[in-house]
Amino acid sequence: MSYPVRLNSNFMKLSVINTGNLKLDGGAMFGVVPKVIWNKVYPCDENNLCNWSMRCLLVDTGERRILIDCGIGNKQTEKFFGNYYLNGDGNLDDSLAKAGYKPEDITDVILTHLHFDHAGGAIRWNAGKTDYIPTFKNAIYWTSGKQWNWATNPNHREKASFLKENILPIKEKGTLKLVEDNCELYPGISIRLYYGHTDGQVIPFIRLNGKTIVYMADLLPSSAHIPLPYVMSYDTRPLITIDEKETFLKEAAQHEYILFLEHDLFTECCTVMETEKGIRVKDKFSLHDV
Repeated sequence: MSYPVRLNSNFMKLSVINTGNLKLDGGAMFGVVPKVIWNKVYPCDENNLCNWSMRCLLVDTGERRILIDCGIGNKQTEKFFGNYYLNGDGNLDDSLAKAGYKPEDITDVILTHLHFDHAGGAIRWNAGKTDYIPTFKNAIYWTSGKQWNWATNPNHREKASFLKENILPIKEKGTLKLVEDNCELYPGISIRLYYGHTDGQVIPFIRLNGKTIVYMADLLPSSAHIPLPYVMSYDTRPLITIDEKETFLKEAAQHEYILFLEHDLFTECCTVMETEKGIRVKDKFSLHDV
């Protein structure tokens, strides 16, 4: 959906910010799970490419306007974007405007991690394309210290996902703040760090109207990834991912967390439940339905 979805309480409003879709190889997204199995729950095209959303979330507390992730951005070359078959009618600026905000209204940006499809929108060209500038000039940029160190000294496996033009200007020209452990950033908004996908991935937990909404980022890319063996080949430590998913999903089922899915093209939110086959989807819905 390209229109804003809002939840209101006496202190907080949430808006879905769609920044478009990209296509990635289905085998890479589902790892060791055979195509004959995963293709039944998440379809691919004739080139084995699956379409994935880049769905961000804006949390307005009245005092702070906090954007979680910001999509792929628009400053890369046509050749680069051509590798990912960008599609969909959503983009960062238009989606913010539909929700009633401008980039300068944003006070905080939480970058779950610094892969290009999550952090690319944080930095953009200036008007003359002579320099990079923060997209959100009044914002504090948050990520974990572990992720920052990991991304600025990249390993060979992830190097292509950490683009220096997305990362270094955040510190050089923006206001960068690093967290070192699980903590509460602001009242009602806390974060936890995870290590299977990439080192120090930040997962936000949002309390609203007695419910907990968890922004899943790449801890759980889609509802199709809920079964424990469904782990991306992009994950640097897949066995740790499985352990992290197992612990988190049991907690999510017990406490009825609402899982907000960044990459699932077909499902915006879901809840989970215990079954004889393990944790599985309970209900699927949009944030508007909460």
